[in-house]
Amino acid sequence: MFFDNLFIIGQQVLVLFLLIAVGFVCGRLGVITEHASKKMTDLVLYVVTPCVMISAFQRDFSIEMLGKVLIAALTAAVILAASIGLAKLVLHDKNESRKKVLQFAVIFSNCGFMSLPLQKQLLGEDGWFFGSIFVAVFNIFVWSYGLADMSGSLRSFSPKKLLLNPGILGVAAAILLFVCRVRLPEIISQPIGHLANLNTPLPMLIIGFYLSQAKLKRAFTDAGAYLAMALRLAVIPVAAIFAMAALRLDRTMTIAFVIACSAPTAATTTMFASKFDRDVELSVSTVASSTLVSVVTMPLVVSLAYLVCGA
Repeated sequence: MFFDNLFIIGQQVLVLFLLIAVGFVCGRLGVITEHASKKMTDLVLYVVTPCVMISAFQRDFSIEMLGKVLIAALTAAVILAASIGLAKLVLHDKNESRKKVLQFAVIFSNCGFMSLPLQKQLLGEDGWFFGSIFVAVFNIFVWSYGLADMSGSLRSFSPKKLLLNPGILGVAAAILLFVCRVRLPEIISQPIGHLANLNTPLPMLIIGFYLSQAKLKRAFTDAGAYLAMALRLAVIPVAAIFAMAALRLDRTMTIAFVIACSAPTAATTTMFASKFDRDVELSVSTVASSTLVSVVTMPLVVSLAYLVCGA
């Protein structure tokens, strides 16, 4: 069963990496430029991600389902808080700039770009639903703790910016519609669904572009980067598997969250490193190298989750 799941999951991850390869080639040929990639990223963040959230929450409301949402949000928060503790405990460096980048790289995974497409392919609408909850909690953490920690000052954190973050606004709208039991008419839900479906190809092209621009040699010759990758791609997701299984949490939620935890380092690492004058080159190479390594680690970790969860 483990090897059957490994093969199926490996196929799905390979599909994503073929899309990434297209982005890589387009980056090398100049079809996708730095300017174009930034605009595509804005499109994903400001349009596609909110549509994903709204689509995922367009389901029948019940007290039982609301309870699952609250449990999922709490679980995601605990995972991210534990990741912060682990990164602070394990990763130390005399160079403050390097330390901030490496710790951020461990804590925050590419749970939106890489995980949501895989969750939907493997687990269907329920997996997509739980994955969206994880992304919502991720956005709260990254735009509060992540922003303040990478900048080195609480002054960088703005409640207004957090509340106006497109991911948060999308979640707020999605939950409001869900709790009020509002089902959007097809004339509205259909275009939202089409835009949400862009969450697979567009992010993969963006990741491929950044891979084409990265200097991978530094990450693969940097001991700190190796340690960060090990924590991000193996230690955190495997710990999540056994912790969630021990607590007998919902099987679909467990696997969806493991997929989110096993994703490579978030592209936000580079965005924040650039904004706050941290080690940008290290951030780019760590994001790129962890993405490449995840083609092997994600199928293994997710297959283990299926095995532990009894599937």
